[in-house]
Amino acid sequence: MEKIIVALFGLAWGSFLNVVIHRLPRGLSLAHPPSSCPRCGTRIKAYDNVPVLSYLWLRGKCRACGLKISPVYPLVEIVTPVCFLLLLAKHSLTVPFFASSLFASALIVLCFIDLHHQILPDEITLPGLALALVYSVFRSDMNLRQSLLGAVAGAGFLLAIYGAYLLLRKKEGLGMGDVTMMLFVGAYLGWLKAFFTLLVGSFAGALVGLFLLSFRKKDLQFSLPFGTFLAPAAFFALVWGDRIISAYLSLYKR
Repeated sequence: MEKIIVALFGLAWGSFLNVVIHRLPRGLSLAHPPSSCPRCGTRIKAYDNVPVLSYLWLRGKCRACGLKISPVYPLVEIVTPVCFLLLLAKHSLTVPFFASSLFASALIVLCFIDLHHQILPDEITLPGLALALVYSVFRSDMNLRQSLLGAVAGAGFLLAIYGAYLLLRKKEGLGMGDVTMMLFVGAYLGWLKAFFTLLVGSFAGALVGLFLLSFRKKDLQFSLPFGTFLAPAAFFALVWGDRIISAYLSLYKR
């Protein structure tokens, strides 16, 4: 029953995250007006706003004008409950589950906003940083000092790369949004899993970059939205990071 409730809530919450992803970078209100088609302005009825099922029923098109609906919408609605169920398996219905679910929600929003707009809004990262620091006071696995260390370590590493690239190439190689995102991620995960996030995110970004260079004929000036890789890497670190890091470190104890 817990899994069913969490999954259903995750579907509904994913629908709200779609609103945030669409409206926040455009400076629109998250509450008003109600959801409508961006082309014809027709209000979306409740029966056309059922997560995932409405997209399938309408075959990915607006009922009124036939505008194609981005597959990102059902993707977010599916990814959100999947993340929540993974966190439920890790924490059960405890305070860490709810805190981690909020963290995962922020990662989903940052991932897709960066994918579409190549920005990482301070409206997400800075309040997330503040909440992560406050939450660290009440955690059993981390204290405020460790949270601050994680924030400084995660952001400091990227800031050093940003400064070195700017000094050598006379142009920006990273956006400051990536730095503030790692402040937030590091504050919640701690320094070790922050570095793990950077490692996994960089590796995934490098693979995609090589693919684009080889098969899509992109040049070296093509920019990738790094936050889109950092976000799933941070969730991966959240759920499996401790196990992987412990297994890796155990190799040196033999």
